[in-house]
Amino acid sequence: MEPDRSNGIEPLALPPSSMAVPLADPLPIRTSPHQRVVSRQASSDPPASMSSGSAVATHAHNDEFNPFLSMQKGFDTAADHLGLEQGVRKVLSMPDRELTVNVPVLMDNGTVEVFTGHRVQHNTLRGPSKGGIRFSPDVDIDEVRALAAWMTWKCSVVNVPFGGGKGGVICDPRSMSIGEQERLTRRYTTAILDIIGPDRDVPAPDMNTNEQTMAWIMDTYSMHERKTSTAVVGGAGDASSLG
Repeated sequence: MEPDRSNGIEPLALPPSSMAVPLADPLPIRTSPHQRVVSRQASSDPPASMSSGSAVATHAHNDEFNPFLSMQKGFDTAADHLGLEQGVRKVLSMPDRELTVNVPVLMDNGTVEVFTGHRVQHNTLRGPSKGGIRFSPDVDIDEVRALAAWMTWKCSVVNVPFGGGKGGVICDPRSMSIGEQERLTRRYTTAILDIIGPDRDVPAPDMNTNEQTMAWIMDTYSMHERKTSTAVVGGAGDASSLG
């Protein structure tokens, strides 16, 4: 059909479909390098355009390397074998308490760095929680949750009257001086002071921490309690040698 030119206006000529200009891709969303992912599980969600098969594969891959999900999978297997009722499963599948703290530390060069620390108390039904404190760049909350739960199982299996706990600070102690490590340890101890103690939660050595670290924790705790309290920390040769 010929276009109507009776009004004297030429119709707009559209290019053939093969000449259509494609739409520009949307600008990528940039995230700050300082943003931290709290939950690996939440961050592993695939984009909406991903096929269902790829999404399942992505979740399976991330779940395999998530220590907390790995712990829960093992717990479910043991609970099925033991015939635990659902109420008990719910209580034991999640930590009793979690504390995340910011730890400002004066460095040797005069700057102030803020580190992130965690302390998780998985269960205290059998007694005070206990477990190591690790200093590592790879520390995250899921790892600390899983290690606290595993400590509960270990104490129960060997019939030690403790519950499971674990702690950690995200740092690289190999790049820190002894003075910086001491200030970090003492400040972290002060931040978690309200939830530790001989009758509440007993820290112990772990990755990149040792007897000197425990001495700093004990000294800091004792100063706040206004009495010497050596039982606030554990070490080799007692129940804390479980880890």
